[in-house]
Amino acid sequence: MDFQKFVDGFYSSTCVVSIKKKDGGYGDVRIVACNQKFIDTSVNPPYAPGPKREFIPGQLYDVYLPKTPDFEDKCYKAAIEKKTIHTYIHLNVVDLWFNMSFVPVGYEEEGLCYCTYSTEPATVDDIGMASASTTSDDVLKTCIKLRGATDFKKTMNEVIRDIRCLCGSEVCSVLLVNQENGTSSLLAQSRAENSTLRALNQYDSMYDIAMSWLDTIGERDSIIIKNDKDMEYVKQINPAWYKTLAESNVKSIVIFPMRHRGQLLGFIWTTNINVNEVARIKETLELTTFFITSEIASYQMVKQLERVSYTDLLTGIRNRNSMNDMVDSIVAGEASVKAPYGVIFADLNGLKRVNDEDGHAAGDLLLKKAGLVLQEVFIEDNVYRAGGDEFMVIVEGSRESLDRKLKTLREKASDPDYVCFSFGYCYNDSGMDIRDAMRIADEEMYKDKEKYYFEHPERKYR
Repeated sequence: MDFQKFVDGFYSSTCVVSIKKKDGGYGDVRIVACNQKFIDTSVNPPYAPGPKREFIPGQLYDVYLPKTPDFEDKCYKAAIEKKTIHTYIHLNVVDLWFNMSFVPVGYEEEGLCYCTYSTEPATVDDIGMASASTTSDDVLKTCIKLRGATDFKKTMNEVIRDIRCLCGSEVCSVLLVNQENGTSSLLAQSRAENSTLRALNQYDSMYDIAMSWLDTIGERDSIIIKNDKDMEYVKQINPAWYKTLAESNVKSIVIFPMRHRGQLLGFIWTTNINVNEVARIKETLELTTFFITSEIASYQMVKQLERVSYTDLLTGIRNRNSMNDMVDSIVAGEASVKAPYGVIFADLNGLKRVNDEDGHAAGDLLLKKAGLVLQEVFIEDNVYRAGGDEFMVIVEGSRESLDRKLKTLREKASDPDYVCFSFGYCYNDSGMDIRDAMRIADEEMYKDKEKYYFEHPERKYR
């Protein structure tokens, strides 16, 4: 058969793939012919540096394309099992979607079977229109919950539970990563009731494991492991991860990275799937990734804006805006802070003297030290800079706990030559209005300040 003449008749970028039929599997996967568009887009892609390569018929496919078990599996199903396969892929290198088709060729010789592999650029709209309606509709129905969700993390867990059920998998997870500080955090997870898989918090190096997936994915859009052959491939290229898979009794997994405007936000994956439904599960997770990545990016942006607007830039603790919002929410009965609790007002003694005598840089340093002392003493509590040299703390818990913390504060912040606070407090165990508790604490603080200046008359100016 003249494969070159055959493939030249295709309009899209196309090659003919041969795959060796073997008992219990398949042998080498090779590209026997291709058209000019395939050479322009795959053999010599426009984004690849270096000199142009010559296409040589009969080479192993990974000379020109990324080596992945998923590609080999699709070639096997098309060429040997005579199934027509259509899917989409997202190439991370160029941030583009591609329409992919694998079509069986009705020709065999000497144990070799053949199929065509065709690609062309696609848009997100194309994906939505071509996706199986039940899959796209189901994913849309569950992901739409995230729009306007008041409790993002709770809703995300509900969405991931729905996705796990759609995939029929044992566990579905979303992990966020921060490449700047090398950390990861589990955003959402759903586990089947009978799941025995190892929990993520049992891994000491989850960030390192997750980041190793990037090399495993390479230029492709995902990782798909569905059988022992795929596991053996992972064992060869990522032995550290393979070890964790084996220890956790993972038999199959589909992983997608979540990227927003070129930034890696994290990963979503589903584990121990129905391997007979790999194509549908990949599509489900692919669509899910598209929807929730933008929602996660928006959520993180909002949280960052909240941190900026609610944080005192000098001391790093909560500012007056945050304090006022907390007080308003307590008055409205919307906050989680309930009586009994203590309100503390603390005034930093000697700030004006330091500013006048040593300069405002020294005064700023003193404020930072004061903030650190308060955070150290009230590590589990809400600490606010009310303004200037005044701070407020809301302490939940027993009267005994409050007294212990006040004693510690007195021990750590009574040195006139270092950090020295005058403070007052009100313990609210009767359900009084928090504004009344704040007024009482403020009055007690001024009494303590008068005592301080009585004992240190030489420092009697703020």
